[in-house]
Amino acid sequence: MVTAPLRQKSAEQKLTMSYEAYLEWADENTHAEWVNGEVILFIPAKYTHQVVVGFLYELLSLFTRLFNLGQVHIASLGMRLANSQREPDILFVLNKNLNRLTNDGLEGPADLVIEIISDDSIRRDRDDKFQEYSQAGIPEYWIIDPRREKNRADFYHLNEKGLYTLFATEDDKWVNSTIIPGFRLKPAWVWQANELNPLTCALEIEGMAEALQKQLDQF
Repeated sequence: MVTAPLRQKSAEQKLTMSYEAYLEWADENTHAEWVNGEVILFIPAKYTHQVVVGFLYELLSLFTRLFNLGQVHIASLGMRLANSQREPDILFVLNKNLNRLTNDGLEGPADLVIEIISDDSIRRDRDDKFQEYSQAGIPEYWIIDPRREKNRADFYHLNEKGLYTLFATEDDKWVNSTIIPGFRLKPAWVWQANELNPLTCALEIEGMAEALQKQLDQF
C-alpha cells in the first residue's frame, strides 16, 4: 500500500511500497525506480540530457543492429536487480542474454548500462548505482556528464574481482567497448550531440561502412 511521500530531496520524490504494489501502480508513463521498498519519482529530463540519450541510442542501435549483436533500449524500460528495479537511461543486452527481456522489462542485469548525469542524479549515478551495478554483475558501465562546463565521461568494466575499473575517460580520442565487439566511440562526439548525425559518426567506426555497403548491395 502506498504511503504519503517520506521526504523531498532535490528533485526526487520518494514513496514507500512493496515491489508488487509498484508493478501495479507504475505504467508506461511513470518515470520512477524501485529500490529497497522505496519508489523514487523523477522530474522530466532536461533538453541536453535527452539529446545525449538520443544520440548514443541511435549510434549504438545502428552498430548493434547492423552486426546483429543484441538490443539497445532506453528508459523507461525497467531492469530488475536483486533489491531494485532501475530504469537506466540506456541499456544494451547481448543476443545470448535476450531471454532476460520480458513484457515487464529486463529480468536481471544488462550487459552495458549508460547513465547520463543530471543535476539531481550525481550521487545516485556515481555512488548508489555504481555499487549496485557492480554487485549485480553488469560488465560495463558508462557515466556521462554533459552538463555545462563538465563534459566528463567515465567508462568502467568489471575486473576479475567483480569491481569496476576505469578503462577510459573523455580524454581518450577513441573508447573501445569491452562488451560490444568492434564498437568504439569518440567521447568528443557526445559534447556535440546536438550538431552531429549519428549515422555519419557510425561510419567512422572501423568496418561499419563496409558492412553497411554489403547490406545495401543485397537490395
